[in-house]
Amino acid sequence: MAGKVTAGSGILLVTANVGSLFEDPDNLQKTWLREFYQTVQSHRPHFIAVHCQEVGGKNYEASMSHVDCFVKELLSSDAMKEYNRVRVYLDENYKSQEHFTALGSCYFLHESLKNIQQFDFKAKKFKKVVGKEIYSDTLESTPMLEKEKFPQDYFPECKWSRKGFIRTRWALADCAFDLVNIHLFHDASNILAWEKSPSVYSGTRQKALGFVLDRITDQRFEKVPYFVFGDFNFRLDTRQVVESLCSTATMQTVRLGDTNEVEKLIFRESENDRKVVLQLEKKLFNYINQDVFRENNGTLFLQFDSELSCFKERLHELEISFPPSYPYSEDSNQGKQYMNTRCPAWCDRVLMSATAKDLVLKPENEEKNLVYDNIGPNVCMGDHKPVYLSFRLTTGAGKWCQRVEKISA
Repeated sequence: MAGKVTAGSGILLVTANVGSLFEDPDNLQKTWLREFYQTVQSHRPHFIAVHCQEVGGKNYEASMSHVDCFVKELLSSDAMKEYNRVRVYLDENYKSQEHFTALGSCYFLHESLKNIQQFDFKAKKFKKVVGKEIYSDTLESTPMLEKEKFPQDYFPECKWSRKGFIRTRWALADCAFDLVNIHLFHDASNILAWEKSPSVYSGTRQKALGFVLDRITDQRFEKVPYFVFGDFNFRLDTRQVVESLCSTATMQTVRLGDTNEVEKLIFRESENDRKVVLQLEKKLFNYINQDVFRENNGTLFLQFDSELSCFKERLHELEISFPPSYPYSEDSNQGKQYMNTRCPAWCDRVLMSATAKDLVLKPENEEKNLVYDNIGPNVCMGDHKPVYLSFRLTTGAGKWCQRVEKISA
């Protein structure tokens, strides 16, 4: 399937919030896997990293058995048979409130890939990758990764948050790099998100992402290029979006009688029988014309996607040319429809350090080999569309060469 490694190794990085798959496994999983396999067959990578969030779904206690079936299907499918070395790390220990993140990181190595190693964070050296292994009980004791859950005080509104990150480190030929699976906090209320620009939630995400970046670049280990991909829950600036969509509308505020708390905001056209343009509630974002978020792949709204701006020195991203990745309908017959629960946004992203961007954008990496896109644009993949980055990693990455050889010795 994959080409020769000597021409540069094909890398496929995928992020997928898979919570929906375990709510309706009979319908959604088959479609999801089919679209994933098609992406693999289209790009023919040597190294695949799939970072999953919300493994087991919202009712994880009842759904963890579906997770095992999902992983078994992935490992045994014909589409993946040439990937003879696999590492799967599933955080399934939901009984441990202190540690549970519901993250899952899966790595597939093609049989033609000879010069690949994985870092042991305890022994502080790279090790050869052999066979297929699945880890799912207590990832805290697994030396081949670092896992942390965000401190509770980062998101005090949520009694039990599952947000955190998992980090692995790999050496491919002469180049070492970190792969970080991340899940940041969501917007709990559209009303609260609208009240202030930027929203209180974006500040919480900023703090958590800063925590991760500080952690993966601290002094404990050699600094290497890093890719951070997951569900960042980045949202468009709700206040600015509403002002843009409803610039000529009048606003009606509906409050709860007992607390005087804002229950809903109703924006009506000044004329045209005062037709409702937008209705905003805690978990409702009902705009009259949802097509605006799909036209030209929603690029008109990228101007309101600003949560990365404070990390512009530390995180980089290729140009986005796909529609907002969330919140899609979970109806298996609706592949392009958004739910009216949240303002559509690019929650799912593949980001990288400046040094990682240099690897991706090497001159020999022809444009046809460089793709940043979503998976399953026309079919239901759950409430999130998976997002991927495909590129070729050429040898000769310079300063990491000697370091990898030295640690491996």
